[in-house]
Amino acid sequence: MSETTLIIQGNPISPGLAEGKIHVHRTLLGPIDAAPQGDGRHSVKEELGNLDIATSKITDDLLSLAMHVEKEIDTRLSKVFEVHQLILHDASLRKELRQEIVDNLVSAGSAVKTVFLRWEKRFMMMESQIARSKSEDLRDIEIRLRNALAGITIHPLEQIPYGCILATTRLLPSDTVFLVGRSTAAVLLEYGSTGSHAALFARELGLPCISGIANLQATIPDGAFCLVDADTGVATIGPDEEQITVFRKKVDLKNRVIKESRADALVPAVTKNGIRINVQANVGGEEDTSIAIANGAEGVGLYRMERTYLGSTVPPSTGELLNEMRQTLRPAIGHGVCVRLLDIGADKPMPYMEFMAETNPSLGRRGIRLLREYPQLLKTHLQAVLELSREFNVSVLVPMVTIPDDVVMVKNYLRQLASQLSISSLPKLGAMIETPAAALSAREIAKHVDFLSFGTNDLTQYAFAADRENAAVEMYFNDSSDVIFRMLRIVHDDVPGMPLSICGELGGRPEYIARLLQCGIRTFSVAPPLVPIIKETIRKAIC
Repeated sequence: MSETTLIIQGNPISPGLAEGKIHVHRTLLGPIDAAPQGDGRHSVKEELGNLDIATSKITDDLLSLAMHVEKEIDTRLSKVFEVHQLILHDASLRKELRQEIVDNLVSAGSAVKTVFLRWEKRFMMMESQIARSKSEDLRDIEIRLRNALAGITIHPLEQIPYGCILATTRLLPSDTVFLVGRSTAAVLLEYGSTGSHAALFARELGLPCISGIANLQATIPDGAFCLVDADTGVATIGPDEEQITVFRKKVDLKNRVIKESRADALVPAVTKNGIRINVQANVGGEEDTSIAIANGAEGVGLYRMERTYLGSTVPPSTGELLNEMRQTLRPAIGHGVCVRLLDIGADKPMPYMEFMAETNPSLGRRGIRLLREYPQLLKTHLQAVLELSREFNVSVLVPMVTIPDDVVMVKNYLRQLASQLSISSLPKLGAMIETPAAALSAREIAKHVDFLSFGTNDLTQYAFAADRENAAVEMYFNDSSDVIFRMLRIVHDDVPGMPLSICGELGGRPEYIARLLQCGIRTFSVAPPLVPIIKETIRKAIC
């Protein structure tokens, strides 16, 4: 190793191997500074008009961005920008922005800085409606508004070198999407958890990303050559010839493995000791499903319905839901499909529902808790699923289960509605295990369901009491901790005969497949592009 070589260990949040020159970006995300005081020189009418024009422009931009993400990246990720539109048009936020201009005679730009700083502080204290949204989403919208008001139309990332390794403090969702056009080789971050929006986008883009690099801008030299191993979280800056040779051999080996896994994608995944493992896919739209089946997915392990609701100004009808599900799942006809019941609340508010402000929405009404409070919403959803069961092999998954009664109530509704629709055979019913209480109540919950599915993203969040989007506590968010595997094992030991599946991010990471198999997981549901590699990894493992 050369004396000038610098090896940095960070947290791998999006796997992959890359090499290139580092570009340290220092202006992508600066702090929100204090807003200037009013000086009485701004025309209230003019500034209110400027705010309306900027809001309209950003609305159009967000719509275009959501459509781009849906078409080019992933349907489920497009909802991030749909939620941004809801935040932008939040009545309380708009009122406060306008009031700031009127009361303090400041410019629209100053009002945006002041009000968004105020709202972000409220978010951190979990005291307002905006606590349903994430701080990075707020910052993204604020920067968009300020740029629109200032007449800035060029994104900061337009200046970065083509094919570089971007080193910056933090990425917002829209920043990550923009990197597609720059063919960025990899990203090094100071902040960013495995469950953040930036990490989710990076994984879907196949963009290697390492976070948790302290004092990044002072530590990493701009323009230096770097080897990024985001499989292990190691960045080697200024490598010698031997290190470069070893790294490139690792790249070649990984590429061969990927090529082989794709060649065998349609072959069942059987472990070395002869256990057949079912590999399915998480989908949110028809394109997802098509890619999943082409990649060898043996069905849909998690179909997310949220986008249909978030994209509507009124609740969709049974017929509208049924048509949407038919279209999305059409490529999977003949395969098993698992429909997760509507998982809204917390960070997914809907414009046509009145949400009561909660001190901590993530610990309040979301998933089945909210559906219990709005039974008509649940009934409409279940009716559509039952109608779908006439054409597809459907199962139903209940989100955010905490107590057995959460699934008992759904089962009773299914029976009542099936009787009304003259459907004799009920879909299989499953419970998501994404709270510690559900994991520790598996014996009782299992009496009322046909299978259990682990949502490890939320299970980790609730086990460690750490919001996966909050950089201040990201060191606590560790979905591969022994704590999580212990909970999985406890559930398996408590209900040894119960089919167990996993649909969280952990199930799509090859390095943990063997350990998950040892915890009794026999069905994996992962992002469509990951199906071949997960199948190949399973074939090399022993249960």
